Amino acid sequence: MILIAAGAGSAGTEQGSSWAGPRSAFAKRVCTSALARWGNCGAQVVASQDGTPLAGTTPSASSLTPAQLHSAYSLPTTAPSAGTIAIVDAYDHPAIESDLATYSSWFGLPACTTANGCFRKVDQFGGTTYPAPDSGWALEIAMDVEIAHAMCQNCKILLVEARSASIADLGAAVNRAALMGANAISNSYGAREYSTETNDEKYYNHPGIAVTASTGDNGFGVEFPASSRYVTAVGGTTLALNSDGTRAGETVWNGAGSGCSLYVPKPAWQKDVGCARRTNADVAAVADPNTGAAVYDSVSYSGQQGWFQVGGTSLATPIIAATYVLAGNTAAVNGASGLYGSAGLLYDVTSGSNGVCSPAYLCKGGAGYDGPTGLGTPNGTGAFGGSGSPASPDFSVGASPSTQTVAPGGSTSYTVSVSGSGGFSGSVSFSVSGLPAGASGSFSPTSVSGSGSTTLSITTTGSVATGDYPLTITGTSGSLQRSASATLSVQSSSSPDFAVGVTPSSRTVTAGGGTTYSVSVSFSGGFAGTVGLTASGLPSGVTTSFSPPSLSSASSSTLTLSTGAVAAGTYTFSVTGTSGGVSHSASATLVVQSSSQTPDFSISLSPSAVTMLSTDTKTVTINVNRVGGFSGAVTFINGFVPYGVKLTYSPNPTSGSSATLTVTTTRVGHQLTPIRVTITGRSNGLSRSTTLSISV
Repeated sequence: MILIAAGAGSAGTEQGSSWAGPRSAFAKRVCTSALARWGNCGAQVVASQDGTPLAGTTPSASSLTPAQLHSAYSLPTTAPSAGTIAIVDAYDHPAIESDLATYSSWFGLPACTTANGCFRKVDQFGGTTYPAPDSGWALEIAMDVEIAHAMCQNCKILLVEARSASIADLGAAVNRAALMGANAISNSYGAREYSTETNDEKYYNHPGIAVTASTGDNGFGVEFPASSRYVTAVGGTTLALNSDGTRAGETVWNGAGSGCSLYVPKPAWQKDVGCARRTNADVAAVADPNTGAAVYDSVSYSGQQGWFQVGGTSLATPIIAATYVLAGNTAAVNGASGLYGSAGLLYDVTSGSNGVCSPAYLCKGGAGYDGPTGLGTPNGTGAFGGSGSPASPDFSVGASPSTQTVAPGGSTSYTVSVSGSGGFSGSVSFSVSGLPAGASGSFSPTSVSGSGSTTLSITTTGSVATGDYPLTITGTSGSLQRSASATLSVQSSSSPDFAVGVTPSSRTVTAGGGTTYSVSVSFSGGFAGTVGLTASGLPSGVTTSFSPPSLSSASSSTLTLSTGAVAAGTYTFSVTGTSGGVSHSASATLVVQSSSQTPDFSISLSPSAVTMLSTDTKTVTINVNRVGGFSGAVTFINGFVPYGVKLTYSPNPTSGSSATLTVTTTRVGHQLTPIRVTITGRSNGLSRSTTLSISV
């Protein structure tokens, strides 16, 4: 059994490299706000001990793949009829469509683009006047969009970007998603409860649409809108896998939010007796960032970009939204009411906790309903409006890419994936039909057990006729047969030539920083030359380098751009490959954001939430982010803390990049909701704050 636990591993690697997995006990919250009626996104990214997110050019070997998620929850990859999953988040992700393309290509998922009608991005008014970008929310957006597409691969994805993280703007975005025909609306954010939150439930009351909301990542405690009667509140688990990548089991993730609402009345369909008001959660899915999912984000977050490993109840929320659509009956959904009475249709999570509370079921996993995981996690779609019974073992087959081109006498290949559902563990063998005379196909491996993939290699002779040939790739396991379609395009041999491509199509960088693109060169017609690479059209102050600078076989080179004193703006540039007298080019975009010219600083906490015993001591790292040449000493103070809680800082003041905050509790009684303390750093008239959550 593979279970990535806090505290395992070694130090992190530099940005831009591959990395093998989370090598520390740290996860960093990507959004923080202490404002009332203001949502924090629930994404948490695996980070090194100094709080730097771990990112690389390939996914972590330990991050969850789409196939593993489908296998863990016995879910199909496609819905009975294509529905629309709406993602509601704050601020803009300027490159989300190209990032989704990178994610889909890596995992062999169907393309989801504006051009093919699968993807659409709008502002909260339904237009295209997008809000300002925010790097933390951009990582949240990347996870929500990519995971929704991974879970329901024939669903349309509608991203609605709110102009701010206020509940009013986020709620308006939810209403916009409903107006635009969403079947499910995923809300991976939450605000600490407030006395007028029942007035804001109106944003989430959409019968016939599955509205999901994350319960939060601060451990025991309730957030809005998960506390609303009109949503499915999604808690979180730690997912364990066997050595072959199949499900081993789940426990409560200690960061998952849960508890008894302070203000929202108990809905009639919720039957637990230890809470007189609305109880969180209703259901759950994997959320622990140390068993998190692979997410691709080209927007620089804390100086990092590429493949991250991300969790939080933000991960669980789009999984559950997609599960509702996969069940094919969202028209019958009214809040979480349909889930109750679904005994036997969900995986029951019976161990683990997110704190100490009374009654214990509000924060501790147990048989039947509990606070952190609700009724359990998906076991097929039966509990979500599907057949009403556990899913039968089954599998689906997919082929990527959908079309391959080959010349007579040449060869090509497809990746054929198998996704099991309903606990399917059988052996699937493969065959292909529709090949033209003079072509043959073979599979390696010849069979796959449960979920996995094989490579279909096709070889043609020189006599094969040109044309497009529809192929049917069939997987067989006992009496079950499932198929996928693909096309083989045989084209006549061409003159020796090559083509150039650049991915991603756009990168964003802060002036003074750097970024990379992958430049691919593909050869045709027996081309045997060497292609030299150059870049043009970039503004003064940008330097370029290629590694390697030339290619003599179909391969790729890394283009590194370094920016100096470059004006903010969007720059379209060309990458040109030249061999002899032949040149071919491809275009890409560089978005340069202004660096702060005024000395300033910000502070953040790692972790931003601690769970304490009544008499206990914990330490928190205060990260001081200095920009614009800021070099002043920062002095720390805190807002009100209750009797029995003591905060001390060392050093204080600090002229460095971090300080240590020691939290001490002395005979503090159980707190129903977390204690939230404002931590403020002051220097030379500047004052910057963040919030520490203390659960006792």
